[in-house]
This record gives sequence, C-alpha cells and structure tokens, in this order.
Amino acid sequence: MNTIDFSKNAPGKVVKTLEGYYAYIPNPLPPKLEWSNKLLSRLAAAERSIARLEEVGRAFPVPHIVARPFVRKEAVLSSQIEGTRTTFQELLTFEAQQLSLFGDSEDKQEVQNYVRALDYGLERLFSLPVSVRLFREIHGVLMKGVRGETMTPGDVRKTQNWIGRPGATLEKARYVPPPVDEMNVCLSELEKFIHKESDLPPLIKVGLIHYQFEAIHPFLDGNGRIGRLLITFLLIVWELLSQPLLYLSIFIEKNRTEYYDRLLAVTQKGDWEGWLLFFLDGVHEQAEDAVERIQALQSLRLEYQELFSKDRSRKNLVAMVDYFISTPISSIAQAQEAVNLGSFTTIQRYIRKLEALGILQEVTGKARDRIYRADEILRILEG
Repeated sequence: MNTIDFSKNAPGKVVKTLEGYYAYIPNPLPPKLEWSNKLLSRLAAAERSIARLEEVGRAFPVPHIVARPFVRKEAVLSSQIEGTRTTFQELLTFEAQQLSLFGDSEDKQEVQNYVRALDYGLERLFSLPVSVRLFREIHGVLMKGVRGETMTPGDVRKTQNWIGRPGATLEKARYVPPPVDEMNVCLSELEKFIHKESDLPPLIKVGLIHYQFEAIHPFLDGNGRIGRLLITFLLIVWELLSQPLLYLSIFIEKNRTEYYDRLLAVTQKGDWEGWLLFFLDGVHEQAEDAVERIQALQSLRLEYQELFSKDRSRKNLVAMVDYFISTPISSIAQAQEAVNLGSFTTIQRYIRKLEALGILQEVTGKARDRIYRADEILRILEG
C-alpha cells in the first residue's frame, strides 16, 4: 500500500509493522455520516423495495418454496465472483446426483458448500447470535473439502493476508488488512456494533457492517462469500425479511469494478456516502428483481393449475409443480424424498403427466436414472 493514497478523512489508520510493510486498521463503527438528500432518497427507495419483497414473498401460496431456488442462484453467483464456473443448472443437476453429466465437480462442490453454509447459518441463528463464533462456524462449512481447505477453515487467520493482483507481494498489495492482533480487536468491536442499540436505519447498518467485515478480512480465504452471507443473515435477524429472498451477488458481479472501488474509497478517503449509495441501489434493484420473478412464478403456477383442474390427482399435481418451482431440475428419487406423495412409481406417474402437458422435459435420454427439467420455471429464475 502507498500511504499517500490515504487522506485525512480515512476512517482508520495506516500503520507500519515490525516486518516493514504497511497495514490498515479501520476505526470502530459507526462513522459520522452526512445525511444528504440523495442518501435519504436512496434509503427510502431501498426500504420500500424490501418491504414489497417481504409482502410478495409472504403472499406466495407456499412461501418457503421460492426461497430454495433463490438460495441456489445466489450460491452460484457469489461463487462466480470468486472464480468458479458452475452455472445454476449445473448446480441443480449436481444436486440431482448426476455428477457425471458435467465431469469434474470441484466447482459444483464449492457452490454447494455455499448453499450448506447459508442453510446452516439460518438454522444456527435460532440458537446463536450474529457473532465471530457464527462467522467461524459458517466458514468451516464453506471451506470443507474444497480448494480453500488448507486455509484454516473455521478459524480466523493467524498470519497476515493482503489483496492485490495475482503474484503481487505484500509490499505491492492494493490493500493490507489489520495485522492479527489488531484484527481480533476489530472483530470484537464489530460484534459489539452489531448488537448495540442504534438509531441508524437497519439497511444503513447492514451496509456499514459489510464494509467493515471486508476491511478486517479475518479469514485467509472466503472473506467475500462470508461477507455476502452476512448481509442475508442480518436482513433475517433484523426482520427486514422473513425468508432469504434478497441477494446482491448479481449486482456486485455486474458492477464488480465499482464495488471494489467504492470499498477502497471508504478506506482511503472516508467516502461513506458513495459506498452506501451503491449498496442501497443494489438492495433496491435486486429486491425489485426478486418481486418480478416471484410474481411471474405465481402466474405460471396458476396457468399450470388450470391445465389439470379436472384431473382427479390435481391436488398432488399442484404439489409436484410446487416442488419443481423449488427444484427445477430433479430426478424421480429426489422428488419422492421431498414431496412425500407416495412410492417411486406414484411419483413417476405424476411426473409423466407433467411431462405430457409440456411442464417437464426429460434431459438425459436414458432409460434409468432420468432427470427432468422445468424449462419455463428455469427461464423465470435465470432471467
């Protein structure tokens, strides 16, 4: 890092370590914010969009089924930011246990670990607050058995890390987070801020916390993914959403350069407004996007119900459609385990009815171990 890049407004300090390199130590939150009309306006828009998403999500006839594909789509996009090349359909096929269709499954395992980490974290929130301990547990799930497994999964770093171009040395890094001792102090302060009573609007707090976590960079690997998961957990804990329906990874990936530049501008110049405007724009845009997709799924669901309204098995066929909304690519065995509507043969019969109606398509061409895909549902989810 170059010390001349940091202005007097930087919300932290640059220190020279005993080893001779410079590192940045962020001040504890909250900073002093300037409440411009622009910031207040963007905050109001983001809050309205979040409230609308919560309303539409709750109004879906079977609310929990729409969360599952949203979680998996976010897992794919968040992992793509870190360099994996798995697609949404590949992850769903991986989960349907047809790994050989796509050869090497290492990337798919990393993405599925993200799904597991999110599911684990949401369940853990019933018994554990958002805390350093939660970060560590989620990190352990995220990094288990994948490329980052050697990077002390489940534990904060005990050595210095840095951010820079491939091959960049510590001295040439774009950003060097706090040394280990200072990092532990920063994490403790962050945990206190998360639980401290505050007059700050919750979305503003979430934006501040995401920045601070990334500035602390407490793990040797996986900091970006844990930081994005943290956004989801806070939205749930602070009751802005009752289900994990909002994800910012697609917005971050689409605006990747600006995302990193905005974070660095806070660090070097104290430009909190620029970062918060960016963050709130992402919340607004992705909440509106999620609303449109959920409403489109509901319309499609009603169309399908009309197709078999006179079928004696219509109730079970509706349940199968709901299952394929949650899992748009599935094997018969996977469906049988999930829907609890009878034997393998019974589920197979329902699937064949949906296939005859054009709702499902068999994609393997095999006589055994078949996989079925709901193309219209996928088009809505993938965009």
